[in-house]
Amino acid sequence: MSNLKNNAKDSLSFDENSPTPIYMQVKSLITNKITDGTWTVNTKIPSESELVKMLGCSRMTINRALRELTAEGILVRVQGIGSFVAEEKRHTALFEINNIADEIQARNHEHKAQVMVLEAIQADANQALVMQIREGQSLFHSIIVHFENDIPVQIEERLVNAAVIPDYLKQDFSTLTPNAYLMSIAPMTEGEHTVKAILASVQECKWLKITKTEPCLFIQRRTWSKTNVISSARLIYPGSRYQLEGKFAS
Repeated sequence: MSNLKNNAKDSLSFDENSPTPIYMQVKSLITNKITDGTWTVNTKIPSESELVKMLGCSRMTINRALRELTAEGILVRVQGIGSFVAEEKRHTALFEINNIADEIQARNHEHKAQVMVLEAIQADANQALVMQIREGQSLFHSIIVHFENDIPVQIEERLVNAAVIPDYLKQDFSTLTPNAYLMSIAPMTEGEHTVKAILASVQECKWLKITKTEPCLFIQRRTWSKTNVISSARLIYPGSRYQLEGKFAS
């Protein structure tokens, strides 16, 4: 990282007499470093403080440049870690039920998962309605954060029908995704989902390492195997790191 800083310091400078606003000059300096190959995909760029020292401009100016580059998909900012050169936005299928580990590995990237919650609960009235079971009946509840190359890209919160999938809590979901396990035990015969934009909760922002103002993509997905609702999942993606796509025919 020290060589990166030194190289950046040697070649990053702006023209104070230019009519172009300084924050736009800073954006151009950073994008030029990316387009000329000096800073490659997934490279961590100098921090706000380092850029302030290198360029001699205000933190507000640097912050605006980094925020706009993030909104434009050129950088990915991971709260508490730093800013990285972004890849082309990751895609997740809108009309398909895919395994996120397979999606990530298909891009030749590393998938890992961290299990936050794995427990048995009794269904409340709303959960019973969603899962088409009786109130008070047993459900399994899990929350898992999925990472791509150590960057959190999805929170998966899931309710699972305990009567149909009795061994769910015995699985190691740090190595096996719930999707892969459920498909192997009770293959999906029907599914439905809702897609919308949301702001994540405070805890979800911490898990995803995003600010509380970053929009997220949200999918509410319910799946059946024959006549049983097997699972209801809440999937949350940071909007700056993912986009949904789907294909359809007339």
